[in-house]
Amino acid sequence: MEYKKLSKKALKYIYTKTIIYNIILLIIIIFTNYYFIKPKDIPIGNTIFILLIIFIVLYTIFIPYITYNRYRYSINEESIDIKEGYLFTKRNIVPIERLHKFEISKGPIEKSFKIERIIVTTAGGDVAIKYLEESEAEHITESLKNIINNLVRKQKKDDDK
Repeated sequence: MEYKKLSKKALKYIYTKTIIYNIILLIIIIFTNYYFIKPKDIPIGNTIFILLIIFIVLYTIFIPYITYNRYRYSINEESIDIKEGYLFTKRNIVPIERLHKFEISKGPIEKSFKIERIIVTTAGGDVAIKYLEESEAEHITESLKNIINNLVRKQKKDDDK
């Protein structure tokens, strides 16, 4: 089974999303430090504040790159296989015959990068194939639709016999 890598657009998207989320987090931390810790001059609070900022900056620099390099997916006639994670890895294997529906989804940041995700629904829950370029997402949904249609035709023929 051959796993596909993500495009460079996906890397830019992951970095941008991480930067935006972490800027919001930094604003909250700075606000909290300024209004709740600084006036009381709590020494441990200032140390924690500095350590949090260092952690967030390092996270913003390294984690998107690691996420990009560790995310893989594979789709064949039998299953969808997704590997992801950097510290704890997760592997989702979804049998094609168990698919109930699939949808293409994208948020505002994804729209600006022309990145989409395919959400596959089964009886056991949802699984997402993330960070796909629009053309790749369209290709995958067409392939899945054809595979499912072929399975249904084959089952109909078997039932008719």
